[in-house]
Amino acid sequence: MTEIETECPQAQDGQPDDCPIVVEGLRNAFGEHVIHENLSLRVRKGEILGVVGGSGTGKSVLMRSIIGLQQPDAGKITVLGHSIDESADEEDDVDLRSRWGVLFQGGALFSTLTVGENVEVPLKQFFPEIGDELRAEIARFKVRLAGLSEDTAYKYPSELSGGMRKRAGLARALALDPELLFLDEPTAGLDPIGAAAFDRLTRGLKETLGLTVFLITHDLDTLHAICDRVAVLADKQVIAVGTIPELLALDHPWIQEYFNGPRGRAALGARDEIAEEDAAEAMITPAPSGETSGGNNSADDSSANNNSGNDSNEPGA
Repeated sequence: MTEIETECPQAQDGQPDDCPIVVEGLRNAFGEHVIHENLSLRVRKGEILGVVGGSGTGKSVLMRSIIGLQQPDAGKITVLGHSIDESADEEDDVDLRSRWGVLFQGGALFSTLTVGENVEVPLKQFFPEIGDELRAEIARFKVRLAGLSEDTAYKYPSELSGGMRKRAGLARALALDPELLFLDEPTAGLDPIGAAAFDRLTRGLKETLGLTVFLITHDLDTLHAICDRVAVLADKQVIAVGTIPELLALDHPWIQEYFNGPRGRAALGARDEIAEEDAAEAMITPAPSGETSGGNNSADDSSANNNSGNDSNEPGA
C-alpha cells in the first residue's frame, strides 16, 4: 500500500497510536471469489476518511467487517482498542457496539415504525432502563440535530423524501452519542443541493462532536469538500491513503483516471471556485453588530449520534 504517512499521530494519553480503527492483513472471500487479500488500513482519530474504489472492490464489505457484520477469513481488526472477532466477551462487545453509529445505504429504516420510533430502537437495545418519555425526548432531539423538523419524528419513512430518509437514518445513527460514525454512500441519489447540505451536516457533526467518520462514497464533490484523507481500494487492497493532492501525485492508473478524469477536474474546479468566493465574501462582509465571528451553526451544521439499526434489507451492527 502506498500511504503518505504510515503512522498515526501519538495520542494525548501517551499511547503509541491515536487510531480508533486498525485493520491488518484482512482477507474476505465468498467461495472462490476473493474480495480482499492482505488489506491493511489505519483510520486516525477525528478525521473524515473517504473510502473509494471501483464497483466490486469491497468497500461495504470492509465496513461490515469493521463493525462485525462480516466475519473475515483472516486478519485482525481493532476498533477503539478492542479486537473484533467471534471470541470477544459478550459484555465488552455490547459496550463497543454502543460506541459507533452506522448509516446504511438508503437509511435502512424500519418501515412500520415512525422516524422517532426508529431512533428509539438502539436506545431500547442498549439502555432499556430509560423511561418512555425521556427516550422519546432524546429521539426528537436527535431528529432536530440531523437537520429535520421535530414533527418529522411522528412521520413514517414512506412519508419522507429520499434526502429526509437519509437524515432520519443519520438521526438513528447518532442516538447513542457514538465516537465513530460509519456512512455508506450517504449522498447517493440526492440532488446536488441536498448532497451539499448533507456534506455540511457531516462536517458539522465531526467538528462539533469530535467524531471520527468512515465515509464510503463515489461523490467527488464530497471527497473534495469534507474528507481529510481518502483511502483507495483496488487490486483487493487499500493501495493508497492520503489527501487528494497527495493521491494525485501517484501514478496508479485507477487513481489518475478517477481524480484526473473530466468529472474529477470539474469537482476540483468547483471546490476552488467556492473557496475563492468564500474568501472574497469574508473580506467584504462585516460581522453583524454584537455578534462574534463564531456565530451559531445552522441546523445543517449541528450534530449528534446513533447506533446502527436494522430493517429488512440490512442486518444490525
